[in-house]
Amino acid sequence: MNVYEKWPMIENEDFLIRKPEVSDSNDLFKVYSDKNALPFFNSDNCHGDNFYYATEEIMKSTMEYWFLEYDNGGFVRFAIVDKRTNEVIGTIELFLREAEDYFNQCGLLRVDVRSDYEEEKQLNSILKLITPSAYEWFQCKMIATKAPIYAVERIKALETQGYKKSNEKLVGHDGTIYGDYWEREAY
Repeated sequence: MNVYEKWPMIENEDFLIRKPEVSDSNDLFKVYSDKNALPFFNSDNCHGDNFYYATEEIMKSTMEYWFLEYDNGGFVRFAIVDKRTNEVIGTIELFLREAEDYFNQCGLLRVDVRSDYEEEKQLNSILKLITPSAYEWFQCKMIATKAPIYAVERIKALETQGYKKSNEKLVGHDGTIYGDYWEREAY
């Protein structure tokens, strides 16, 4: 399946992962204006964007950029819907990274959730759902994601899903070195 030809949709008992819709902007604004969630967002190599959006208009503009990147084969940004509340509680970004470092040909995973979802149980359910599909969609042998040392709940979920702390550094397009990555090899 070519992820850039048809936007995939997957679900488990807790979450639905699907294409974002313009009507999601209010829910997504709650995520990206959540100052308590901000420290957990991975903005490495994102041209200075820290993913904090102070207005819904900026959120809508950002969503337009996500759609453009999808159309250009840059990355796929999914909405995460809590099936109990039918609210969009975050996003997942995935792409196949091409670089001249250890993380070349790696599926890079970014999981952004509201701060009330930054807990092991919720993150474990999301990771369990997205990780197996990511290997197939991007034809990669490794998935990597960032989790700083203070992301205790996230790290517990990553460990449960078979991710290991990487000693390798990600090298940005401008030469900036980034750490705190976790990786998982395909089984």
